[in-house]
Amino acid sequence: MRGALRAVREVLGRAAGSLADRAAALTRKRALDLALGSALLLLTAPALALAALVLSVRAPHGRGSVLLREARVGMGGRPFELRSLRTRRFRLDLLSRLPHVVRGDLSLVGPPPLRPDDPALSAPRTDPWRRELRPGLTGLAQVRARSGMPWDEPALLDAHYAEHHGTGLDLAILVRSARIHLRTELREARRGKARLSDTDHRPPGYSGVD
Repeated sequence: MRGALRAVREVLGRAAGSLADRAAALTRKRALDLALGSALLLLTAPALALAALVLSVRAPHGRGSVLLREARVGMGGRPFELRSLRTRRFRLDLLSRLPHVVRGDLSLVGPPPLRPDDPALSAPRTDPWRRELRPGLTGLAQVRARSGMPWDEPALLDAHYAEHHGTGLDLAILVRSARIHLRTELREARRGKARLSDTDHRPPGYSGVD
């Protein structure tokens, strides 16, 4: 009898310790979101305001909104309206979601925010971490899914992140995500420069040989 009680106490003790560790990890994650998310929002606010102004001017006769509004599901299954600028230039659409990070709808790093009708939310065996973890601006799936490796399926990467997430992994994903976006913008800029090279402006029949 005493052995059984001791075993029960050990199981309960391990469960309590696990819950305490998870609560501490979520607290650290939220602190990082608030600190870094607020700093990024302050730094990008002028660019976001300018982009919103340009979009409003370009809208024909004021039709539509500069913001794209979409229904998403957050932590604990709570629905919220995700608002993004209607532009992907310099990933301003992504940066325009920073207010959601500060408010607590999103995290800087996490699985993508799902639509309310997404099958992953209504499956009979829905992963419990989908309710326990905030969706993110970027995530492990976004920076690794392009590798083409069979173990880099988005669902597997999201589950792996949910099990192993921490401050170090979050910072590594943010750095990797920034590098990917920077390389993409530089590649697009080079393509635009190539299309506007001096060769395009030479008169017909022009030869560089004197």
